[in-house]
Amino acid sequence: MNIHRVSVEETQQLMSDGTLTILDIRDEQSYAEGHLPDAIHIKEINIDDFIENQDKDQGLLLYCYHGHSSISAAGYFAEKGFRLCYSMDGGYEAWPPPVSGSKAQ
Repeated sequence: MNIHRVSVEETQQLMSDGTLTILDIRDEQSYAEGHLPDAIHIKEINIDDFIENQDKDQGLLLYCYHGHSSISAAGYFAEKGFRLCYSMDGGYEAWPPPVSGSKAQ
């Protein structure tokens, strides 16, 4: 299987490439409260459709809350034929918040 654990910094580099599909495997509320740019919220109801219709040669980056569940999820997608799967170490908790132009009050 082609599964790679990557840091947040490596994730940012991969994302700048523009050829990565990003999957958020957290719950609906957590996704709604914030997620990585362009992340697709993958859940049981849409996973089969995603697997059937996604280009399996394009890299997948998966992340969860803390980086533990995304490792096994990456393995699942690799078993389904995806050639390159990444799991982001630290999960969304490690992701830096967006930089805003205003100072916190």
